[in-house]
Amino acid sequence: MNFLDLVRTAIGNTFRSKLRTTLTVIAIFIGAFTITLTSAIGTGVSSYIDSQVGSLGNSNSLTVTKQVASSGADDGPAKYDPTDSGETVQRGPASFGYLSASDITKITDTKGVESVQPSVALSAKWLEYGDAGKYVVSVTGNAGVVKADLATGAQLSDSSSENQVILPTNFLKKLGLGSASNAVGKTVTIAADDYLGQEHTVDATVVGVQNESLFGAGAGANAALTDALREAQETNKPASVATSYASATATVASGADVDAVKTRLSSAGFTGQTIADQLGQFQTVINGIVGVLNAFAVIALIAAGFGIINTLLMSVQERTREIGLMKAMGMGGGKVYTLFSLEAVFIGFLGSAIGAGVAILLGTGLSNLLAGTLLKDLPGLQILQFAPSSVATVIVVVMVIAFLAGTLPARKAARQNPIEALRYE
Repeated sequence: MNFLDLVRTAIGNTFRSKLRTTLTVIAIFIGAFTITLTSAIGTGVSSYIDSQVGSLGNSNSLTVTKQVASSGADDGPAKYDPTDSGETVQRGPASFGYLSASDITKITDTKGVESVQPSVALSAKWLEYGDAGKYVVSVTGNAGVVKADLATGAQLSDSSSENQVILPTNFLKKLGLGSASNAVGKTVTIAADDYLGQEHTVDATVVGVQNESLFGAGAGANAALTDALREAQETNKPASVATSYASATATVASGADVDAVKTRLSSAGFTGQTIADQLGQFQTVINGIVGVLNAFAVIALIAAGFGIINTLLMSVQERTREIGLMKAMGMGGGKVYTLFSLEAVFIGFLGSAIGAGVAILLGTGLSNLLAGTLLKDLPGLQILQFAPSSVATVIVVVMVIAFLAGTLPARKAARQNPIEALRYE
């Protein structure tokens, strides 16, 4: 018997006991189905995050925050330091530090930093176009430091003295701006209250419309509009109230090493993170969830492995005389071992291939459905993406598990004494 004959015989023997084989295949199917779906979730989320980072096109920007030593639950409050120029706010066991004007200067003076834009918290009261009505919107200040994923129009220009704003696509209908192309060039009015609650309005030109994404949930303002809204908000501000910032965006100079700049900022008491760093934390959480789900699937596969052992042990017992006859006719123990191992591998292949195939069919349909309904505001997000390499890896891993599970029955069959086997009743 050559190898191809062994393969054909193994496949034929697998279907001798259809019910037993079917139940074993179903157990493998469950594990393979689950792992294929969970790995597709990981691939889909990772692909979307990578595309979002790529669309920003600004890998040399760092979001800088102030390092504040955290205090444990049993440590009590931290001692007040009058030399600390930044305001610190306690949030449970951790503290959040605001950046002061002197902190912004330190960041600017850091070697490798080209420019710094403090992140200003803009509290827009409403936004209006024409007589379509006033709507509550969030406005992100100094949004020109990153590249927006535009549906149409131009990027924000921080060098322009014109008040510029970028709106997400889902704002246009209610604001009465029409299509994305029609919205570009229109003038909108944004209101903000000052320290005494008096309302101030600022006009801004829509220069672009961005697709909704992880970074496109609200309107974005360029430096000129940010300054105008901040001036409106700080009108009537008491002289004793110092200006502070939650964070700042530092642009790394061309040719400077980003990691080196982050190290220098850390030494100065600041934390610098790129967009990829920030999204990497989110991706780590997703990968952790996927890993837990994969662990449950592996448990199912291990249980299926015991099913394979049981199936093949029963097969060895039922075919004892047949094994004795094969060995009496000159088939060596190695070929007998290979024959039963191939049966185990084939059972693993059946369960994994069917499980992966069904997961791809159902997952693709579900992903398309979610993309058109719940996730329609996040264009480009396919929550389930089936990478051929991942699917192939799942099938191969399951086949390896099946092979290992079939080792014990295969060894038992290979060690059969042909004379005793032929006497077996």
